[in-house]
Amino acid sequence: MVLTDLKTKQCLFCAETIRAAAIKCRFCGEFLNSPKAKALEADLEQEPDSELLDDEETEEEEMDDNVLFVVRPSLWGITSSLVKGLFFFVLAGLLIKLPLENTVNNLLGLELTENQILTAGMYRVLAGYGLGVVVVLVLLLKIVRLKMTYYEVTPDRIEWGRGILDRRVDNIDMFRVIDLRMRRSILDCIVGIGTVGLITTDKTNPEFEFEKIRRPRELYDIIKRASLEADRRTGVVHLE
Repeated sequence: MVLTDLKTKQCLFCAETIRAAAIKCRFCGEFLNSPKAKALEADLEQEPDSELLDDEETEEEEMDDNVLFVVRPSLWGITSSLVKGLFFFVLAGLLIKLPLENTVNNLLGLELTENQILTAGMYRVLAGYGLGVVVVLVLLLKIVRLKMTYYEVTPDRIEWGRGILDRRVDNIDMFRVIDLRMRRSILDCIVGIGTVGLITTDKTNPEFEFEKIRRPRELYDIIKRASLEADRRTGVVHLE
């Protein structure tokens, strides 16, 4: 008695069920080991991956469409700190360059010895360099802290992250926003930045600010519309 192989497969061309060992389809007459068949088989194997990639791209596009506003504080936000830093940097330069110990000695008549004057001069120079280094470090720390902060606004919530070594992320539900305001100084108007403040019912962050950001008016309008829409969706009514 001869055992027959009952394993089957689908024809690549007509999709009819044929034996797995078949070389030629008995329905459409196509050869299953031809270059044409091999190319078709390769295309069919790649299709699932392509569909998966298309689904992932679609999800990313939907996520991007869901984000209303993303921004980081502008470096112009530390302009006042830069001005103060420049003042102290000039002061550090004066300490290094000017022999103040001689002037003080002559004005006050302290009659310091040459060694004492040299020692005072050495401490003066060290103080100047120390002040300069402190100014640079403080400004760098402010810049890094500023650029490590980000704000993201979606129809449902406001999310922000900050911190250098201890990174933290918080959020406020959009329906908790009661009121908002925008503040811009003369310098802010010149450089194109501003601060948008929120008053919320959130216990952790009853008052929150988007500090020194670009396009503050656009953000103000976006949050205003999003908060009203969130109130409508959730049925929240804010009592004055």
